Amino acid sequence: MLWFWFRVGHNSGSEHYQALFRTSWFVESLLTELVVALVVRTSRPCFRSKPGRLLWISTLLVGLLTFAIPYLPGGKLLDFTPLPLPLIAALITITLLYVLSTEVAKKLFYAHEAL
Repeated sequence: MLWFWFRVGHNSGSEHYQALFRTSWFVESLLTELVVALVVRTSRPCFRSKPGRLLWISTLLVGLLTFAIPYLPGGKLLDFTPLPLPLIAALITITLLYVLSTEVAKKLFYAHEAL
């Protein structure tokens, strides 16, 4: 999606687009790792099972830090670049779709386990 819809990284000769792709990839990877930890920790739907306080707080803090890193001075050390708002919205949408698909897969897994 990043490649085709937003042409992120499409112009391989442009350092800006390479940094945009690298940053987007980092943010999306970390967000999906965070949400999958919330989804697979229980057999119930993740929105019906409240996570422990420490897990919830650490997930929120790391999620916020994930979005902040490209804007912090240290982000330049990783060759990150600030993300435009439409791209951030797309990354959040992809993450939500990932949660949905993981929930469906989890439901199928536990339905198979019951057989």
